[in-house]
Amino acid sequence: MMQLGSVLHTISYMALPLLLAMVFHEYAHGRVADYYGDHTAREAGRLTLNPLVHIDVFGTIVLPLLCLIFPTGVFIGYAKPVPVNAANFRNPRREMAIVAAAGPLMNLVLSVVSAALLTSILFVDPAVGDSISARGTLIPRSDLAGMILVPLALMCVYSVFINLVLMVFNLIPIPPLDGGRILMNIVPARHAATLSRLEPYGMLIIFFLVVADPQLHVFRTIMTPVDLLFRTLIAPAGTLHTALLSPLVC
Repeated sequence: MMQLGSVLHTISYMALPLLLAMVFHEYAHGRVADYYGDHTAREAGRLTLNPLVHIDVFGTIVLPLLCLIFPTGVFIGYAKPVPVNAANFRNPRREMAIVAAAGPLMNLVLSVVSAALLTSILFVDPAVGDSISARGTLIPRSDLAGMILVPLALMCVYSVFINLVLMVFNLIPIPPLDGGRILMNIVPARHAATLSRLEPYGMLIIFFLVVADPQLHVFRTIMTPVDLLFRTLIAPAGTLHTALLSPLVC
């Protein structure tokens, strides 16, 4: 179990990137669905970037905290799903697949933007990279630029990592995850019907996989593409030690 001070330190830099990643993920689903003619999210007041309407108490707050407090090698979380009614689409299967893909794609975009901002910060002040240790702790700087840029740089690092984790996690082909919904809408109808019967039990399956991960190594396996993408995106930052990845995995 992580010490309280370590948990609070991590939360202080992870909370905002995590919240933004989840909110933009759900907003992307709603915005694309709205574009294709389903205004359910707009009518429900969910087509907004206001985080309060997207927060799920367990998925957005409790679950990520449990990941930090009880390190298992798995970090997951989710926001309240945006309502989508595929019956309002002209081509329900094709457009539902696109709507499902919009969330993970948004997370990829956010990770790229965060990496670009991190690179820009280090271009402006290369010493910022030296202020972030391999464990993500900070060497205090008393100058104004350091007090602003160092925390911002660390939040960018967390943002890259969190968005990549959410993207890869949501692409797992188990409904109701986005990967499951994409798969349901691109396979033949008879196979889609079989997959749809799994949906009520999807989160139970995910929970089982989390609990059994020390034996099955499912989530440790999906961390491989996350690791590769993370290192690729922060490579232009250069001065950051690659071991930055290790403290981000709960």
